[in-house]
Amino acid sequence: MVKNDIEKIGFIIYNRKMKRRSFIKRTSLWTASVFMPLSLTGRILFKPLPKVLIIGDSISIGYTPFVKQILGVIAGVYHNPGNGRYTGFGLEKLDEWLGEKRWDVIHFNWGLWDLCYRDNADNPGSKDKMNGTLTHTLEEYRENLEKLVSKLKQTGAGLIFATTTPVPEGEPGRIAGDEIKYNKVALEVMSKYQVPINDLHSWILPKIDKYQKAPGDVHFTEEGYRYLARRVSQMIMQALE
Repeated sequence: MVKNDIEKIGFIIYNRKMKRRSFIKRTSLWTASVFMPLSLTGRILFKPLPKVLIIGDSISIGYTPFVKQILGVIAGVYHNPGNGRYTGFGLEKLDEWLGEKRWDVIHFNWGLWDLCYRDNADNPGSKDKMNGTLTHTLEEYRENLEKLVSKLKQTGAGLIFATTTPVPEGEPGRIAGDEIKYNKVALEVMSKYQVPINDLHSWILPKIDKYQKAPGDVHFTEEGYRYLARRVSQMIMQALE
C-alpha cells in the first residue's frame, strides 16, 4: 500500500471518530437540557411535584397510602391530619389543614360521620342509631358543604368530590341507604359549584361483599382500599393533566 493511500485511510478513520464524538456531545447536551435543566449557577434544577391533598374520614385514611404508591413520582400526596369526621368539624379545621401550601388538587369527602347517630358526635365508639342523635341533618349537611366548597374554591386547586361509600345493613350507628340521600345532596352542591365527582359509591358497590371488612362494617379490607385507590388515583391524574 502506498503512502498516499495510508494517509487517506487515516484521515477517514480520524474524521469518523470526530463525527462520533460530536454526535455524543450533542446528544448529551440535548439529554441534559430535557431531563436536567441547569440554573445559572450550574446546579441541576428539579421541578417540584404537584401537591395533592386528600381530605376525609377513615375510608380515605385507608386508601391514601395506596394512592401514594400508585402516583409515585407523579405527585406528592398528603392527607389531612387525623380523621376529617363530619362537615361541621371540617369547617373548624379546614384552614389548618390547607396550611400555607399551594395545592394543585384537593380530593375530598364528608358524609359517613354526618349521617351517623351517636351519643357523642366526637366519639367514634358511641354509635347508636336507636337512641343516639343524628350528627347533621340533610339540610345542615347541605349548608356546611356549601361553605366548605366555597372555601376550597378559593385555593385555586382542582377539586374532586368523592361520594360517600355504602352503609351496609346491620351497621350500629348508621341506616343503610342514608348515604344515597346524602350523596344526592352532595351532588347537587357539587353541580352548583362545578366540582367533578369521583363516584366511589358506585365504584365499590358491586364488589362490596368481596371487599367489606366485616358484616355491618363500613370499612374495607386492604384489597378493598387498594381497589378504591385505583379509582382515586385515576381521578387525580386526570385533574393534573
